[in-house]
Amino acid sequence: MRSVVLVHAEIPEEAFTAAILGTERIGHGTVIDADGLVVTIGYLITEANSIWLTTQDGTVVPGHALAYDPVSGFGLIQPLGPLGVPPIQRGSTGATAVGDSVIVIGHGGVEHSLDAKVIARREFAGYWEYLLDEALFTSPPHPQWGGTALVSQEGLLLGVGSLLVQETIGTETLDANMFVPIDLLEPILEDMKRLGRPARRPRPWLGMYTTPMQGNLVVGGLTQGGPAHRAGVRLGDVVLEVAGEPVADLADLFRRVWGTGSAGAEVSLTLARGKSTSHVRVTSADREDFLTKPRRH
Repeated sequence: MRSVVLVHAEIPEEAFTAAILGTERIGHGTVIDADGLVVTIGYLITEANSIWLTTQDGTVVPGHALAYDPVSGFGLIQPLGPLGVPPIQRGSTGATAVGDSVIVIGHGGVEHSLDAKVIARREFAGYWEYLLDEALFTSPPHPQWGGTALVSQEGLLLGVGSLLVQETIGTETLDANMFVPIDLLEPILEDMKRLGRPARRPRPWLGMYTTPMQGNLVVGGLTQGGPAHRAGVRLGDVVLEVAGEPVADLADLFRRVWGTGSAGAEVSLTLARGKSTSHVRVTSADREDFLTKPRRH
C-alpha cells in the first residue's frame, strides 16, 4: 500500500485535452523501481505542466511527465526527489482467471483499498480510438479508479486502473473497474523511459469519436481541425466501410483504420448521411502532434 502514491496534475487551459479531461486531474500511481519511477494511467498526466506526488506518510515531491503511450494507455512519472517508498514487484495476468480474488489499492492505505474479484477478461474498445485485445474487469468498483493498482493475493502488480464501466454478467449488470494489464508495459518500458514513447510507428489517428448505437457506428464527436473534421466528416454520420470493407463493430473499425499503415496514411471511409452515401478520404495524423509536450527538467 505504501507503493501507491497520489498523483495531482495541472494542465494548461490551452492544452488539446483540457476541454475533455479538465485542467486539474487527481488519481493514483504505483512506484515500480528503486529510482521511484511511477506508472499510472496516461490520461492523468497527458500535457501536464505540473505534477505533484504524495506518499502515504504525507511526503510531497514534484514529478515530471516522462512518457505516455496512447496504445496501451500507460503513463510514466519521474519523481524529482526521493519518495522514500518501496517499489512493488510486477506480476503477470497470464494465470489470472475470472473469479480470482484481487486487491484494488488507492493512495491512503487500507481505507482507500478494497477486496474485489475478477469478473471478466475481454476485449475493450473506447470511442477515443483506443483498443485493448484483453482488459481485466473487477467488482465491486473502486470509486476513485484512475491509476489505482490491481494487486494479486501474492502482492504483485497486475494492472493499472483506467475506467468505471458497467459489465453484464449473464442477466446481471455490475458496476466494475477496467484495468490495463501490466503485461503490456514490459515490452515498451525501456523505450518509454528513453524516448518518452514506445519505438513503434505511430498509428493513423482520425480524431473521430465513434459510438455504437442501435447496431450502427455513429460519429458522435470530432476533433476540431483534426483529420476527419478537415476531410468533411460530420456529426451523425454512420461509418459503413473502411477501405471498401464493411466494419462489424468498433474494434473492427479501429483495426481496419490502423491496418492502412502508419500515421499520415490516407484512410478511405464510406459514410451514410441521411438517405445518401458518401466516400471520404481522410489523411490521418499522429495523435501526439496535437498534444502539448511536457517541459524537460
